[in-house]
Amino acid sequence: MPTKTLSVPKVSRRTALIAVITAVVLVAAALVGGEAYARHRIASCISTQFEQEMGSKINVGFGAKPLLVTMVDGKVSRMDVDSEGAEFGPAVDMQVHAQFHDIQMPEGSNSGSTIGSSTADVSWSNEGMAQTLQGLVSEVRSDPASGQLTMAVLGGLGELRITPQIVDGKVQLEVGQAQFLGIGVPDDLAEGVVNLMTESMQVYPLGLQPTELRVTDNGVEIDLQGGRAELPPPPEGSSASC
Repeated sequence: MPTKTLSVPKVSRRTALIAVITAVVLVAAALVGGEAYARHRIASCISTQFEQEMGSKINVGFGAKPLLVTMVDGKVSRMDVDSEGAEFGPAVDMQVHAQFHDIQMPEGSNSGSTIGSSTADVSWSNEGMAQTLQGLVSEVRSDPASGQLTMAVLGGLGELRITPQIVDGKVQLEVGQAQFLGIGVPDDLAEGVVNLMTESMQVYPLGLQPTELRVTDNGVEIDLQGGRAELPPPPEGSSASC
């Protein structure tokens, strides 16, 4: 009795190619969606921690490492942080661009991230300094040649000259000429100006310390460097879960 052999349907090359392309597209879409989710979640978590420490709203960007991998190993190779808005702490119009390296994400929501090292560039305009010192100073002019800041005080009738410089890893302000109609500016006025500027220029977050300071035509620029530092955990009840 003759036997019948079952024929296996042949799959055309075109059908196989379509199937492969479809699979690749689905995998790529899953990876893109997963990466977008990872970036949103990690940015939300770390931004909250950084904003607590830096005292300002920030924009964040990441290095080339896929953040899907970060979701697994908890490590961010590089993060760029830019200050957002008109104020940074007490300083008006102080712009901060920072890079943080080797960030270790927390395993749970009750712990903060760890930073391996960091660098930052700070620029503070003459107009921003004048606004920060509003009520004490009406105008600020900068002179790169002398490295001095000249501040108009007492309605422009007085003048206060300050030389910012780095001493032992901190910004110090040396008061030079301080005159009002040929006589000395009141001590409490000069002290108020120096104290507010010191608060704005000397205290930086996350262990960052000034390494170089330049007086420019437009204001002051400061370079900062930092080593290992700890970030606080997100506040309780925060939606920025890590």
